Amino acid sequence: MRIKDTAVLITGGSKGLGRALANALASEGARVVLVARHEKNLNEAVEEICAGGGTAFGIVADIGDKHAIHVITGQAAALVGPIDILIQNASTLGPVPLRLLLDTDCEDLERALEVNVVGPFRLAKVLAGSMALRGTGLVVSITSDASVQAYPEWGAYSISKAAMDHMTRLFAAELHEAGVQFLSVDPGDMDTAMHREALPDADRSTLQQPETAARNVMEIIRDSERFRNGSRLQASEAGVLK
Repeated sequence: MRIKDTAVLITGGSKGLGRALANALASEGARVVLVARHEKNLNEAVEEICAGGGTAFGIVADIGDKHAIHVITGQAAALVGPIDILIQNASTLGPVPLRLLLDTDCEDLERALEVNVVGPFRLAKVLAGSMALRGTGLVVSITSDASVQAYPEWGAYSISKAAMDHMTRLFAAELHEAGVQFLSVDPGDMDTAMHREALPDADRSTLQQPETAARNVMEIIRDSERFRNGSRLQASEAGVLK
């Protein structure tokens, strides 16, 4: 997919992989809108991109808030035009320290589903319709190996990511003929605040930096047309369908 001059919306764009992807996309000429909950981090991310000569805007919002979705999509379109690429990156772990499903409150599972599945559903529902009318568009859902592996104590997050993967496949099946592509991408383990929160005792030296993962995800975005619609991909093994 040609990245230059595209309009991109990235959720969870103020830090980690989202911020690294925003920088990478803007450096290739995309007009980028970053969505995040924390204004300070978001402003820093936008300023960093603009200082490097890129075009970026920030929207402070919570993807888990249904009332924010039309505000986000309306502002994004006003800032950069119709969205060509949606990157569903924002997510929550659920309760931390991580705990067994039997010890997980129903409200904590509901929150994980709201942010990691229902919010992305609402965004895709709004933006993919516009993409379908134009006959083109790409939606990338950032997933995890926890969506396919049953790791004890990762229940809320794992359940939500598995649901996101299947939602991606369903959207792909329904909108393939309309020219809209959906991909789930697992970037691999990264040295991020979320990973530190989940596994505070992990050896950081074994983890890739978000910028490295972003380069791998960018390869998938550039070559997105060669992947089967609805595919689940490893960012470090972009040529292998999962």
